Amino acid sequence: MRTLEATSAQRPPRVLGLDLSLRSTGVALPDGTTLRIRTRAQDGDARLQEVRAWLTEVVLGTRPDLAVIEDLPTHAKGAGITGHVHGVTKVVLLDADVPYALVPPATLKSFATGSGAANKRRMAEAARRRTGVSFPGDLTPRGTGGDMCDAWWLRAAGRQQLGWPVVALPAPQLARLTAVTWPSRL
Repeated sequence: MRTLEATSAQRPPRVLGLDLSLRSTGVALPDGTTLRIRTRAQDGDARLQEVRAWLTEVVLGTRPDLAVIEDLPTHAKGAGITGHVHGVTKVVLLDADVPYALVPPATLKSFATGSGAANKRRMAEAARRRTGVSFPGDLTPRGTGGDMCDAWWLRAAGRQQLGWPVVALPAPQLARLTAVTWPSRL
């Protein structure tokens, strides 16, 4: 069994970032490309099959060493529906033998911006300011959405944890990742 440290000494790790939602899942591929998996509400529970098929294709196509998933928010109204997507995603990752970590939303926001209460615009601005990356079409005019941006920061958190950072951040922001339970193997 390889350890996290052994992988980082050999090659850059392939980290997949996933901001899960039944309506619009944000994905950051191991190469840093971001995209969204969208489903139609009128398809009902069949959307779970669609998300499963798409994620299976992504996981088998990219063979990530680690997947980093935004955890379910505590006391959120949509957590039940999103929980279904989490279950489907975990089965896809387990079937492919891909270890995963769950990052609470406030931890991700703190890692990205220094504030656990940061909004989507602030997270996108932090990514643009620090790395030049942008997420066209990710935010609505009202400032909602941000699925691809969240997925990008999740991938960044995984790369940081594995010793291959994609963004330079102050030590207090990096320390936020100690709250995450990381898998012991890759």
